[in-house]
Amino acid sequence: MTAKRNSSPIRTHRGWAMKDLVLLVVLGVVFGFAYWALVQGWNGLSILMGPAGDLSQHILFGGWLLVSPIAVAIIRRPFAGVIAEILAAVIEVVFLGSPVGPTLLIAAAIQGAGSELPFALTRYRRFGWGVFALAGLLGAGLVFFYSAFRSGWYGQDIFFLRLAMQALSGIVLGGLLAKLIVDALARTGVVDNFAIGRELGQR
Repeated sequence: MTAKRNSSPIRTHRGWAMKDLVLLVVLGVVFGFAYWALVQGWNGLSILMGPAGDLSQHILFGGWLLVSPIAVAIIRRPFAGVIAEILAAVIEVVFLGSPVGPTLLIAAAIQGAGSELPFALTRYRRFGWGVFALAGLLGAGLVFFYSAFRSGWYGQDIFFLRLAMQALSGIVLGGLLAKLIVDALARTGVVDNFAIGRELGQR
């Protein structure tokens, strides 16, 4: 039933409403803290994996993509995903002191754009499992090449292993998990006053 709902077109609305902007900021703040917590998990997993600890970031990477598809699916406005990712990165860098520093904002913009692209290609009218999975894949894939340049992964024997692991994580954590979260939020009714709720109310 949910898949049927999410595959239907959305209504065309006027510009951004104040509540959309407020929700975007709230999502950015919440996921900024969640992403920071994920960094702590990454550090722990890296220690547990010993010599292979460097690969732990690819296993968890999809978790850093969550806010973009969630924001797009709820608000259904162009650039909602990109802005949400950048806001979360600002929280990480400015308020939580992320060791990555300001370059995290560049990565956030790239992964946000990649995650939002599949929704944009459907003109923000389709929100099924396949679109979410593709969002996670592109979000993880596009930023991988930027990270590979910064981290010197090009030419490594495990370059494609890194890419495959990050792509799979993007699909599962950054795409399918985001879909589960969106559906769960929709069932609670807390997003009824947003585009997703209005659409479901018309069904």
